[in-house]
Amino acid sequence: MPLTPEEPQIHESAQGPRVTPAASRTAQTPRPVPGPRPAAVPRPGRPGPSPAAASRTGGAPRPAPPAPRAPQATPGPAAPTAPSVSAAVPQIQLIPASAEGALDAAEEAVDLLLDTGRAPGDILVLTAGDPHPWAAHELSFGEAAYWALHDAGDDVFYADAAQAERAAGRPVVVFAVNGGPAGATAASLPTALARAGTLLIVCGDPQQINSVLGTGV
Repeated sequence: MPLTPEEPQIHESAQGPRVTPAASRTAQTPRPVPGPRPAAVPRPGRPGPSPAAASRTGGAPRPAPPAPRAPQATPGPAAPTAPSVSAAVPQIQLIPASAEGALDAAEEAVDLLLDTGRAPGDILVLTAGDPHPWAAHELSFGEAAYWALHDAGDDVFYADAAQAERAAGRPVVVFAVNGGPAGATAASLPTALARAGTLLIVCGDPQQINSVLGTGV
């Protein structure tokens, strides 16, 4: 049977001084906790405290010096822009039509241009054969009144291809190959192309027009 160790008995004479109950003690006033020390005033000729030391003592850190600005580049002269080839050479559009139907095809082309937002003063219509009925009507009042309408430039102007040398250029030229003497198309088509600013619409026989464009223009 195992033996149980006996607990040592502490006699009263061997005990230490008795502890006075906490209620009978007089509570001592706690000492005030010292606050942060004020920053020392730097002596003349000596640098002040570092920002880390100032933050520990309650002082505000010094602001960092501003970063140096990068030098701004002065813009030089702009490089010259090369002229656009498409702006110098007008686009050519061919509308197949017979000599009898070329004038009607030209009228449909003008109506389509106006419906898509073209200004009337941007359009010049040239005829290789008989003049347009509008041109014949206006010429009945005299050539001075007729060309005054051309100079005003606020409406579609119709002219004979033989008179195209006198007509000023416009953004769009519609050339109706509606007959005329032999060789009239070959002689008038280069002039119509020279008067067109951005677009030349040719209404006529495609084979005849292509042969002129392939050799004469």
